Amino acid sequence: MTSRETVGTSSVEDGGTITRQQWRWSVLAGMASYLDAGSIVALGAGLALFQSYLGLSDGAVGALAAIGPNAIGCAIGAFIGGRLGDKLGRKRIYKYDLLVYAAGILCIALAVNTPMLFIGTFVVGVAVGADVPTSLALVGEFSPSKARGKLLGFTQVAWNLGPVIVLLLSLALTPLDLLGTRIVFLHLFVIALVTWAMRRGLSESARWTSASSTKDVKYQLKALFQGAHLKALLFTGLVYVFWNIAAGTGGIFTPYVIKTLNAGSQAASVALSCAGFLIGILVTTLVFMRFADRSHHTRKWMWGIGAVMQIVAYGIYVVLPFNIPVIIANIVLFGVGCSLAGEAFYKVWSQELFPTMLRGTAQGFTFGVARTLLGVWSFFLPTLASGGFTVAGGLLTLFLVISGGVGFFFMPNTSGKSLEQIEAERATA
Repeated sequence: MTSRETVGTSSVEDGGTITRQQWRWSVLAGMASYLDAGSIVALGAGLALFQSYLGLSDGAVGALAAIGPNAIGCAIGAFIGGRLGDKLGRKRIYKYDLLVYAAGILCIALAVNTPMLFIGTFVVGVAVGADVPTSLALVGEFSPSKARGKLLGFTQVAWNLGPVIVLLLSLALTPLDLLGTRIVFLHLFVIALVTWAMRRGLSESARWTSASSTKDVKYQLKALFQGAHLKALLFTGLVYVFWNIAAGTGGIFTPYVIKTLNAGSQAASVALSCAGFLIGILVTTLVFMRFADRSHHTRKWMWGIGAVMQIVAYGIYVVLPFNIPVIIANIVLFGVGCSLAGEAFYKVWSQELFPTMLRGTAQGFTFGVARTLLGVWSFFLPTLASGGFTVAGGLLTLFLVISGGVGFFFMPNTSGKSLEQIEAERATA
């Protein structure tokens, strides 16, 4: 075992102390979230410009969104990458997938025809899909028991930071039109290569190394769909699937819908989206990372408040007109709410509720299902929202009621416990 692996496991039970090396690992692993969200929002910010340049129909726009990092392409990568990360190790996946990501991003940046744009978008989706569950499993496995929420919350900060940088660049480069969008994608290309180079020195997960030597039948794939693992799969899946449709809609379609419904200019739409992600960074840093590991009771309160805010955020579209003040209210409410009751907790529970040899597989499965259904939704959304946002807003409100209710009423009591303690408790439940 290398010295890095020793650092990764020696402080797992020491409370909430996080070493400098664990922070570094979290940054490098969290770049998967940065690149994932960055690519989603870059595509969203440039969607209307690519549509005009290539003469794409509303159906083609929906198809493009459906096959990319926000949906089906990502789903395919998550299904494959999550399972391979459990079978072959975390390092083998995150060592190479960013090179695939960089190739796809470059294809989008240089796209001069529809096939280039579609191929690049699909490749990027597959690459980020493979990276996310693997990288998050790595963070969960080296985190101290009482700081697991903090470090996984930090990856959510990275997820919000990607869109902020992308949107600020898009805003600054708005006068350049499509050229500005190409520059934004080139920025992601450079970040991917730099992250790949820095990741080459990372060690394998010590927990995975230890668990991989065990051929216990309880770690076989079929075990994921039985007993406590099946309940955990349904819990994390329902929470994430319905939340992700709403979040994905905001992430990729907000600039597009604002512009096409004439609610604001391209610059205004990008600025409003950026504000939502900035709110996410602040609330995740100041609230989620500070309190997520405190107690089960605290988690319940955080989730409940956040869920209600998100429901109201989209509920107002049902009763109020789609204009800038209402859009601002939606962005503020959803930005705060999803930081308390959204993907960050899904990431935490996905590491806590599954054993090491099924952890990546489980998250890859729920992540993949969520992105697939988001892809289906994305295909129909441009047509659904072409005459207004009332129907879409009503459906999204319903989805958030389901996600919020499942998360609140079936939340597991795992705060502050080691992964081994949680596994033992669930085995005897």
